Amino acid sequence: MTPTSAEARRTVTVAVVQAAAPLFDTPAAVARAEELVRAAAARGAGIVVLPEAFIGGYPKGLDFGITVGSRTPAGRDLFRRYHAAAVEIPGPETETLGAVTRELGCHAVIGAVERHGGTLYCVALFFGPDGYLGLHRKLMPTAAERYLWGQGDGSTLPVVDTGTGRVGAAICWENYMPLLRTAMYAKGVDLWCAPTVDDRDAWQATMRHIALEGRCFVLSACQYLRRDALPDDLHPVQGDAPDTVLIGGGSVIVSPLGEVLAGPLRDAEGILTAELDLDDLARARFDLDTVGHYARPDVFTLHVDETPRTTVTSG
Repeated sequence: MTPTSAEARRTVTVAVVQAAAPLFDTPAAVARAEELVRAAAARGAGIVVLPEAFIGGYPKGLDFGITVGSRTPAGRDLFRRYHAAAVEIPGPETETLGAVTRELGCHAVIGAVERHGGTLYCVALFFGPDGYLGLHRKLMPTAAERYLWGQGDGSTLPVVDTGTGRVGAAICWENYMPLLRTAMYAKGVDLWCAPTVDDRDAWQATMRHIALEGRCFVLSACQYLRRDALPDDLHPVQGDAPDTVLIGGGSVIVSPLGEVLAGPLRDAEGILTAELDLDDLARARFDLDTVGHYARPDVFTLHVDETPRTTVTSG
């Protein structure tokens, strides 16, 4: 049966970008992000996802001079450099990238490191045809990331309606937090963006699971980072050979029924694209809606506190 005009396919082309930017060079990182968003849009992408900490950097393999109970002067100065490379939000960097998505008429989710006073946060930045739209702060930095980044609160869990689908984000190992996933499913996420630096094979199982559990499209963008993207005076534990791979990629796009539509991309920079049939969302939710007809609110309930948590309030 040929669809009538009222039944025409609702589609959107999406892109996940696998790349990294030079560490401690914020202007270069922003320019690289702009270049990659433009390249993805040139392939027809209406929604573009860049990896975790793309702007500000993910210092894989660096220890910042930390041992339990002590910090070194050299480690403190390394953090000073990292702090200086982070971005204030909103600020000139979000204005630059917002101007790009306004010009292109696309949406983008871009990983960054936010500087807020003396604290850094790992964030996902949302952009669209209206420019900068907001951010999500990573709720729980993983392991040694807690030396570098603070914890977000429930006030930055946005879901952005693009007009074609509802976009949300969970950063790296936040994707392992079942209560966060449930909260986001309840917001009606259609396109689940997962900026990450997790390049393990096991990550693919998680992305497919979330697609199946949430009955949503999953767009995971991982960094591809080599030693030669770090300044010469740094010495990651993986070694100093310029072509040493610090983060190996694994970006992927998955359908709401767990089918891999593009990727995983390994061991190189690149851009994956896929045309998504948005009617697949309803087809997939026919037999599973974990916060709807497949829920048991008489047995299980979840309270989500979305109030901002600040140390000092006035008034």
